[in-house]
Amino acid sequence: MKLQTQIALEPAARQFGYDHKLLLLGSCFAQNIGDKLAYYKFQAVTNPFGIIFNPVALERLVADAVANKTYTEADVFELDGIWKSFYAHSDKNALTRLGAVIYLQEAQQLLRQQLIDASHLFITLGTAWVYKHLERDEVVANCHKVPQQAFTKKLLSVTEIQESLSRICELAKTLNPKIEIAFTVSPVRHIKDGIVENTRSKSHLLTAVHQLVDSREASYFPAYEIVMDELRDYRFYASDMVHPSEQAVTYVGERFIEVYAFAKAQQIMKKVAQVQQGLAHKPFNEDSAAHQKFITDLTKKQQALTEVYPFMRF
Repeated sequence: MKLQTQIALEPAARQFGYDHKLLLLGSCFAQNIGDKLAYYKFQAVTNPFGIIFNPVALERLVADAVANKTYTEADVFELDGIWKSFYAHSDKNALTRLGAVIYLQEAQQLLRQQLIDASHLFITLGTAWVYKHLERDEVVANCHKVPQQAFTKKLLSVTEIQESLSRICELAKTLNPKIEIAFTVSPVRHIKDGIVENTRSKSHLLTAVHQLVDSREASYFPAYEIVMDELRDYRFYASDMVHPSEQAVTYVGERFIEVYAFAKAQQIMKKVAQVQQGLAHKPFNEDSAAHQKFITDLTKKQQALTEVYPFMRF
């Protein structure tokens, strides 16, 4: 008896290993997968500007990186004693105006360099609902609790999303013509917009992404479908009933690795996991002979990895 509808996945045409550099951009689900890749010590950079939910805001950041934009004091603003930017997540907030500008510039340089170096760019889209700042006349990445009357809210059309995503692909390939671009749609429901509104949003994102896939501009990883179909049970959600649980994130991460990571990389992952688990181990007696041998063996495993992959830091 089969009690699950499993999605058949094929290995990607272009896979990655530990010698490749990866870039992940987008919603909190991109952050989840990026954290998994970081745990296994891949050369992955995730969201230099913090979590970004909508495609138009992502497009602006990629365009600024390609243009090598220099951020200025005009790109930040102060609210309740904190300096912020409509281009970035609150992770990039600062206590001074100069500090906020420096955060933006550092993020831009990291994004630009990773776009140049990366073999793969993974973009996870969270919502098609956007907020446009009336005075600045531009879609923001984050409202930063600025009063709602400063914005107009809009649902991007399929055409607007598709054109924005297509421009992201074109921009990325101006810096790196060989970069492999893959899209995912976040399974996290934006219920603050409303349940029906969230469904409308996800449907627009999915349709737009598949227009790019059909035109061979990018590929698609079905994170949304895996959670909605394979894991369609509230036991796979966190306590807020909106975000996938740690177990669900781990499962989707495993399916992601099946598709995109070389078999050799998957073997190295097991060795990295052994070291990570060893480092997390808490002994009953640190001075025991058994524990000292454990530490010696763990150090040897760690050194064996870092000799081959010097970029690994444990």
